Amino acid sequence: MSANEHPLGISFEFFPPNTDTGREKLMLARDALAERKPRFFSVTYGAGGSTQERTYTTVKRVRESGINTAPHLSCVGSDKGALRELLASYRENDIDSLVALRGDLPSGMGGIGELRYANELVEFIRAETGDHFEIAVAAYPEAHPQAPSFEKDLENFVRKVRAGANLAITQYFFNPEAYFHFVERARALGVETPIVPGIMPITNYTKLARFSDACGADIPRWVRKQLEAYGDDSASIAAFGEEVVSDLCQRLLDGGAPGLHFYTLNQSAPTLRVLDNLT
Repeated sequence: MSANEHPLGISFEFFPPNTDTGREKLMLARDALAERKPRFFSVTYGAGGSTQERTYTTVKRVRESGINTAPHLSCVGSDKGALRELLASYRENDIDSLVALRGDLPSGMGGIGELRYANELVEFIRAETGDHFEIAVAAYPEAHPQAPSFEKDLENFVRKVRAGANLAITQYFFNPEAYFHFVERARALGVETPIVPGIMPITNYTKLARFSDACGADIPRWVRKQLEAYGDDSASIAAFGEEVVSDLCQRLLDGGAPGLHFYTLNQSAPTLRVLDNLT
């Protein structure tokens, strides 16, 4: 069964570009990925509003494709008044999906804001807007890097879902067993919400290692060693990465994952190659 045939199909994440060239590349990626008829696009958001305006502009541009577009919304560094205005603006522009996150506190920012955790943000959105928005929250199969334990992180996840989330999207990972274990544990705690695995295509080992160290995503030793062995051979890195990620996606779908959410980094080709390999 292909990704598109699963209950939630596929979705793609973009980040707000800050240059004209970047915006042009994003629109090309958007158009190429829109042809796969994703369930939605999502657009990331900097904590405390650091990219709020770019997110808002990018959401409107991406949505011109006709594909449902979900802005990321983080609560760290934001006050309820600003969040209320943003929610109202999204409603006025017919945006009906959100990705609700705690967010990270940028260095130099004074306070954490009126809402400290993602479950509080979900509760606030529901209190302000009822059921207008479909709300996605984050899940961490290998535990959030700041969580004191896997058990505590799982408790936090359950709290977010019970606050009113409709679905969850995981941090990317490369070990499918981590995902299946997380889903099993969540189901045992009464979570019935779809948990969609987040997928990161592999195209650049240096960047991947940096991202993974920062977000707590484990790169299996055998994958690291093979990528290191390729050195600056970008073609071999891309080919090997495609093989690894394609196999991961196939195992996830065969194992019952309800869809796939790709962290595209505003590129279409690596994701499209993976999708073309799935059966």
